[in-house]
Amino acid sequence: MGRPAFTRSTRLASIVKEELAVMINGHQIKELKDPRIQGLISITEVVVTNGYQHMEIFLSIFEKENRAGILEVLNEANSSIRGEICRRLKLRFAPTIVFKLDESIERGFKVWDVLDQISEEGN
Repeated sequence: MGRPAFTRSTRLASIVKEELAVMINGHQIKELKDPRIQGLISITEVVVTNGYQHMEIFLSIFEKENRAGILEVLNEANSSIRGEICRRLKLRFAPTIVFKLDESIERGFKVWDVLDQISEEGN
């Protein structure tokens, strides 16, 4: 068996995920010092196109009441985040960034609850 093929876009996505987590949770960009950025925010996935021109960043925000405000702050700080990613990773061009809410964890909890209910009804 050979090693898994890691592409440059896969490595770039992994590094962006780490750097962005530090930027957001550490409030390292001026615009991210907004009081709406609070609670547990997790970057679940970064998808980079093959041309490195576009990134989709999926976030899991655990406090439902904070979701809209956090996404709003991130979208307002988009250009600053793009610039900082370029500086930190020494990219020649700043890719466009789109922030998306990842609700897969929440869906997983709902499925778990349904399975628990079915199990309880069977007993």
